Amino acid sequence: MKIYKKRWSKSGIILISSLAIVLSVFPSFADGDISSLEGQSTALQSELEGINKEILALSEEISTAEMQIEIMNGEIERTSDALAEAEENENQQYEDMKARIKYMYEHGNATLLEMLFSAENMTDFLNKADFIENLSEYDRAALDNLKTIHEQIGEQKETLEIQQDSLKEIQDSLTARRNELQAKAEETSTNLADVQARLEQAKAEEAARIAAQETISYGGGYNSSVINGGAINATADDITLLAAIIQCEAHQEYNSLLAVATVIMNRVEDPRFPNSVSGVIYAQGQFEPVWTGRLQNVIDSGPTALSMQVAQDAINGARLAAVSDCYFFLYAGSTNRPGVNIGGNLFFPSW
Repeated sequence: MKIYKKRWSKSGIILISSLAIVLSVFPSFADGDISSLEGQSTALQSELEGINKEILALSEEISTAEMQIEIMNGEIERTSDALAEAEENENQQYEDMKARIKYMYEHGNATLLEMLFSAENMTDFLNKADFIENLSEYDRAALDNLKTIHEQIGEQKETLEIQQDSLKEIQDSLTARRNELQAKAEETSTNLADVQARLEQAKAEEAARIAAQETISYGGGYNSSVINGGAINATADDITLLAAIIQCEAHQEYNSLLAVATVIMNRVEDPRFPNSVSGVIYAQGQFEPVWTGRLQNVIDSGPTALSMQVAQDAINGARLAAVSDCYFFLYAGSTNRPGVNIGGNLFFPSW
């Protein structure tokens, strides 16, 4: 029996030593690499946000230009109608004047003489002479006035058309700029997705490395028994939502998933936080997968069976004892805070 125990002890030492050697050659991301990727992700997100704001501003400018062009088109139509009316009046005035001149040429001398000699007295004679002279001057003045109006309307139409062309050039320039920014936004989104994928891989590998090291150090898993914290009422959507968020925030390992679920359940039952699963998860600025879209991607594709199991257990009251008093967690590789490290996440009671 002693020999057996001695051989078992030697085997255990050899096994642990072997694991240490294997882990030393595992490819892993250093904290600096993760920090670099997080920096790249933040920079790309900021760049994308700036591009989207600029696209929105350009779209508003394009809408304004389109409105101004439409207004200008209406004014050009109005001016064109006025120009046509002025030309018609000018032509009519010209035709009327020609008719009077023709009549005066054919009958005018006799008629005008009759008009003059029919005067009853000198005052009447002078008045009729003034009338004949004023009639001719009226025709000339009316025709000159119509020509002036015609020229003014023509100039106004030309000015409006020049302004319209200028607005169209501005609109075309803004549209081209918006198209360029949209292409850049697509490229930035692609780069951001690539960096985030690499970041997730880096975090997963780093967490696996930490978890493996902890297993070697402590000769087994975590001292993390499950306790009953009390069930809550929840819908099927709440369970799916909880499963999706813990899948985003933890590794596919029961204790790691339950640790995150425990924090969320603690918040649901604490008056400092919203009193529902969705309220806690969608609280502003609390969970990165919410605002980066990773959460929705998991919901759309469906959480794993393990994630759904852990979520259901948590709804039914399961809590991880090691983090039963914790309300917050961070990626362990990014903080020096005191706390409980489970699956690469560091859990702690207060901020």
